[in-house]
Formats: sequence, C-alpha cells, structure tokens
Amino acid sequence: MTRGLFIVIEGLDRTGKSTQCAQLLNHFSVSGTNAALIKFPDRTTSIGQMINSYLQSKTDINDNAIHLLFSANRWEMSQNITDTLNQGTTIIADRYAYSGVAYSVAKGLDYTYCKYPDRGLPMPDKVFFLDLPPQLAQQREDYGDERYESLDMQTRVREAFMKLLIDNQYIHKIDVTGQSIDSVHDTLKQQLEPLLTQQQQPIKHTLFM
Repeated sequence: MTRGLFIVIEGLDRTGKSTQCAQLLNHFSVSGTNAALIKFPDRTTSIGQMINSYLQSKTDINDNAIHLLFSANRWEMSQNITDTLNQGTTIIADRYAYSGVAYSVAKGLDYTYCKYPDRGLPMPDKVFFLDLPPQLAQQREDYGDERYESLDMQTRVREAFMKLLIDNQYIHKIDVTGQSIDSVHDTLKQQLEPLLTQQQQPIKHTLFM
C-alpha cells in the first residue's frame, strides 16, 4: 500500500492557513483520496488544554517550559501520524514544529536549542509557508484574540521563519499578498501534483537540517 502524504501549512497568525488546510482536505476528499486534518497545538489533550489556557492569556508559563509543552503536544500525536500515514491516509497539518521554533525564537530563546525537542518527529513530505506581511495580517478579522497576535511579535516570528526557510530549503514559501483563496489553493495543488504521482518513500524522522 502506498502511504499517505504528510503536508504541513505554516505561516504567521491570520495568514489563511486554516482556510487552505480546509480547501486541501476538501480537494482530496472530492478526488477520492483518504485524508485527515490535524491542528497544532492539539487543544483536546491534557497538555493541549494547558497550552490553550496559556494562549488565551489565562495563565502564565515560563518561556522554556511552554516551548517544551508545545513540543510534547506534537510528540503526543507522533505515533498517530505515523500509523495514519502508513494506513494510506494523507495528513494535512495546520502548523507543526516549525511554528514551535519560530515563535520561541521570536521570544528570545536560542535557535539551536529550540530545534532539539522536535528532532525525531515524523518529517513532512511537503511544507508550505504562507507569507503575508504582518501589517496586512493585523488587519484581518479577530486579530489580537490570542497572546502572540501583536505586530511586534509577528514581525519577529516572520524573521525567525525566514531563517528556517534558509536552513531548510524543502520549505516552500508562497507569497499570499493580494491573492485570492482560490489562487493560493491552485498554487498548493500544483506544488503537490508531483508527489501525488510518485510512490512515497518510508517516513523520515530527520526533522530540521
């Protein structure tokens, strides 16, 4: 059996990640491909509930501790990701370890240190970074509802993502400035087409270069 693809959509807050994930899920469903959507953080677990409280500014947690909690939340899902892929189901992830690094680096934590906890997680087959200037993301509906949604923070997060893109050139940046939802969706489908026609290799666990 050909395993499923592992696709990750990354970006700053309010850049359209969740919309594009939903679009891809529908695309695969219509085409007859088994697919599932996961979101990080997964707020349904006990660790996820702690993260959710933190993101809603209901609790304060040390920066190092919350970084490790985000990573632990991904590790909670790692076996499920592997099993689901091996069963032939494609996974679309709304955020992954790349966000974990970028947001913690933006808060001042060491770049190399931030990558260590996630080394060994399942490696995606394709990672997309939806790039939108923070000033434009700030204008979108509901901006500012969560802890990290400020112009200063998002600007530093984007800078950290740019370093990740340089160091991990398999991450594909898509400039979504001024693009419609359908236009971005078409770009994603074009980028994924070569993978859909190839036999996938065994899942790798070499996250981060």
